[in-house]
Formats: sequence, structure tokens, C-alpha cells
Amino acid sequence: MKVALVHDQLVEFGGAERVLIELKKIFSSANVYTTVYNPKKLKDKKNYFENWHIYTSWFGKIPLIKNYYSPFRFLTPLIWESFDFSRYDLVISSSGSWMSKGIKVKKPTIHISYIHHPPRYLYGYETAIEWKRYIPIKIYAYLVNHFLRIWDFYSSQRPNYLIANSYETKKRIKKFYRREAIVIYPPVNIPQKISYKTNCKDYYLTVSRLTKAKHIDLLIQGAKLAKFNLKIVGTGREEKYLKSIAGKHIEFLNHVSDTKLTKLYQEAKAFLFASVDEEFGIAPVEAMGYGLPVIAFRSGGIPEYLKDKNNGLIFDSLTHEALIEKIKFYEKMNAQQLLSMKKNARKTAEKFSRENFRNKILKFVNQVINKNHARATRS
Repeated sequence: MKVALVHDQLVEFGGAERVLIELKKIFSSANVYTTVYNPKKLKDKKNYFENWHIYTSWFGKIPLIKNYYSPFRFLTPLIWESFDFSRYDLVISSSGSWMSKGIKVKKPTIHISYIHHPPRYLYGYETAIEWKRYIPIKIYAYLVNHFLRIWDFYSSQRPNYLIANSYETKKRIKKFYRREAIVIYPPVNIPQKISYKTNCKDYYLTVSRLTKAKHIDLLIQGAKLAKFNLKIVGTGREEKYLKSIAGKHIEFLNHVSDTKLTKLYQEAKAFLFASVDEEFGIAPVEAMGYGLPVIAFRSGGIPEYLKDKNNGLIFDSLTHEALIEKIKFYEKMNAQQLLSMKKNARKTAEKFSRENFRNKILKFVNQVINKNHARATRS
């Protein structure tokens, strides 16, 4: 088969890009199509995409404006509908905010779309930028988003099959697109073997893009008031603000190597997570893969794998008081309780391995191909 992979954008690295990398490992000869590809912005992660055949859209070839997607999001339909996939047997789109599921394919080409989430800015979920604060932008966004919601719905009917990255996303697909989807959880990079430590170093850890919806400010407030040490891995548009409110108990590590991150996971007390409406949340599961319990806000897909007082702790109010209460509870746990929680965390993470992802994707693709082949034979 001739296979193409379609991805929203390649200018930053996150969970969606990890999915794309695994898809490329499965379909190693596949060509990749995207709106914008900027290796410089990918920094040390750019190595993952070297030697790939990557085709960027006409939008991604325009100097200057290609770096500013939000003001030009009204061009999204034109961008995706400009690609030609007539020479491919199978196209798999990896779709999120940039709505790559909106590509057009013609029979007999099969289109499977892996949905990370319906665009949050179209449906009232928290976004990385608090754009509603600015009146001109608010008016512009409401006008553009109205038409994009219409296009998002109609374009969501184009793929032959939809895959959701969690049951939370599956519910949103049903609500906004009126379509069914199967759930295949995204791949998580977990080590093969770990050692369980109950005498960890005196710090808590979070790994995240530093954007508004991640609520890193809440974690910082909790650390300052309860006087616990917090290490923050990641960068983002909120970095300057977050550093301005941080105190002596907070350390910003920006980007770190995989080796350094492994050590941070191994030596941390627990992983903190306060993101709102996160459809899945790869970082918490990755932490659990190292036997690190997670203390997280109950939102989005988090309850699908995080069980209170089993493999971590869940707080139900998005306040630093609720976080501190859980931190205090965690600090009082004895060594046996901590060991049990760490083992449960690891056991949970193993369900989301890259091997499981590959096997489920291949199984589904084979089912789809066989189904379509049988249908073609009958006709």
C-alpha cells in the first residue's frame, strides 16, 4: 500500500507529535503532509523528523505569516483542501487544533483520522491564549470561529473512520460531530525496568507546556504557600509571567535531555498536574511509567487512568487549597503505602505502551482494509 500521514503542524513538540512518530514507525515508507514544518522551533526534537519526506502546504512556504497561525486560521479549509492524495491507498490524519481531518480524498483511498481533540477554541474549552480579554480579537475570533465550526462539522464527516485518543475525546466527537469513534490510547514512552524508591529527593515535578490551560500558576501558588519544592520542565508563552510569581521553592528547568528527565522522574516525590479539559494527558502517564504517583485535578480524561488513593491522588477543586490538602495527605503516607501506590502507577502505565499502540493501530487498519476489500469484491 501507498500510505500518507497528515499532521496539523510541526513547529512544537508534544503528545500529538509522539503519535505521529509512532505512526511513522509503523508505516516507515509513508510520506508526511503538514501545514508548517520548522525544525528550528523543534530544537533538540528535530532529530526525530530527519530523513522524512515532509510536504508542507502553500501556507507553510510563505515567509513571516507562517509563524502566526491564529490570525490566519480562516485559511484552514483552503490549506487542507489544496493537497492531492489521489496516489495513495491509505491516508491517516493526526488531527487537533489545525483540523487536518479536513483533507479530501477520493475513492478508493481510505482515510482514517486519529482525533487528539476537536479544536478547543471552537467549543468553549480553555486554550493556551486568553484571547477573549482583547475586544478586537474577541470580535474577530467570534466571526471566524462561527464559520470554522460549520466547516469543522462538515469536514469531520469526510474521514471513513475516526479514532479517539480517549473516551473523553470520543464523547466530544459524538457531541460535536455526531459520529462514533473507536478509542486507541496514544503511545507513552515508559522504561522497560524501574526500581521503586520510597526515599526520594525533596521535590515535586511537573512537565508541561507553560500555557494558561495547564494552570502551572496554581502549582506555583501551592508550592509557595505549603513550602514544598517544585521543579518545572517545559517552556511556553506563560513562562515570563510564571517566573515573576515564583518563589525560592520553584525551579524552572526549561528543556531537558531525555537522560535528565529520566533522572527527574526517578528522584521526584510525585508528579503534579492541574491542566483543565486535557483529553488524555501523556505527561502524567509517562511519569507513572517510572513508578511516580500523580497528584492531579479531576478533569478531562484524567479519571480514565488515575484512581484516587490507588495510583495517585485526585483533587476536585481547581484551587491551591485543594492541591495543598492532597500534598499533606501524600506526605503522611507511610513507606508501605507509598510503595503500593508506586507499583499501581507503573502497572497502569504499562497499558499505554508504544507496543500496545502499534498493535492496536495495525489491527484496526487491517480490519478496515479487509472490510473494504470484501466490499469491493462483492460489488
